Amino acid sequence: MADATDDRLRLLIERVERLEEEKKGIGDDIKDVYAEAKAVGYDAKIMRKVVALRKMKPDDRAEMEAILDLYKAALGLG
Repeated sequence: MADATDDRLRLLIERVERLEEEKKGIGDDIKDVYAEAKAVGYDAKIMRKVVALRKMKPDDRAEMEAILDLYKAALGLG
């Protein structure tokens, strides 16, 4: 039974390693897209913020924007 457990563990570890490698590749691809965007004049930092905002639920985004507006007003940022 220990052999079967050892084999299962090894397979799981190998799966994680493959997925980590794929994740690294995807991360590299994303960096390339931002570099391409920057090369044609887009602001990659702002694009990252837009991507993060688009991931949010509309209610969460509205709440965050309302709090941000409140903080900006309190600091005279407008």
